[in-house]
Amino acid sequence: MIISHKYKFIFIKTVKTAGTSIEVFLSPFCGQDDILTPIYLPVDPHHPQGYEGYFNPIPEIIALRGQNIRRTYSDFMSRRKYYNHISARLVKARTPHRIWREYFKFCVDRNPWDKTLSHYYMKKFRSGGLLSLDEYFQKESFCLNCPKYTDKKGNLMVDRVLKYENLTEELSGVFADLKIPFDGNLGIHAKSEYRADRRPYREVFNSRQKELVEHIFEREIKLLGYQY
Repeated sequence: MIISHKYKFIFIKTVKTAGTSIEVFLSPFCGQDDILTPIYLPVDPHHPQGYEGYFNPIPEIIALRGQNIRRTYSDFMSRRKYYNHISARLVKARTPHRIWREYFKFCVDRNPWDKTLSHYYMKKFRSGGLLSLDEYFQKESFCLNCPKYTDKKGNLMVDRVLKYENLTEELSGVFADLKIPFDGNLGIHAKSEYRADRRPYREVFNSRQKELVEHIFEREIKLLGYQY
């Protein structure tokens, strides 16, 4: 996650959508007062800064209607104000109202079937290559991004959701508006080493798996207009 006071934007980082690559690209443009959360594993020239500190927990408790009070308390006591993959709801609650209102807020999302397959390969890599696709679906640990950029009613909290499939074109437009130089190349493809099998998801998923993704990601599919 990045809050840039220099360029007046907030980047909400989602899962399996080139978020790390975007953060690494943007980091050299950030000023000393900007906020960059840590990423795992660290990648130069990205250096986290400004993400620690106390915050007023009351607006967060009110906005979330008392849910996850333990997490709010834990973050407050540990001075964990912002962190990697923090949701827009928490960023809004922990950020001055003027900044949230005036800054351009954006994130990236991706075709749920393609994103799920990419997420599976990451999980498989981290398990030492022992995780089968059926086992992945049985674990039901999916990369739902919608809660990171919508409110409880499903309304968008960001100004724009860029589509991963058209990322270069859409980033070019956003960066041009923000006056950030961009030649169409992020310069890095972080975490791309997880996936050796590059077959399209249609050639990998069976009918049951296809329908499971359709059900689990129903909100994202409707909101962003994705199709199988």
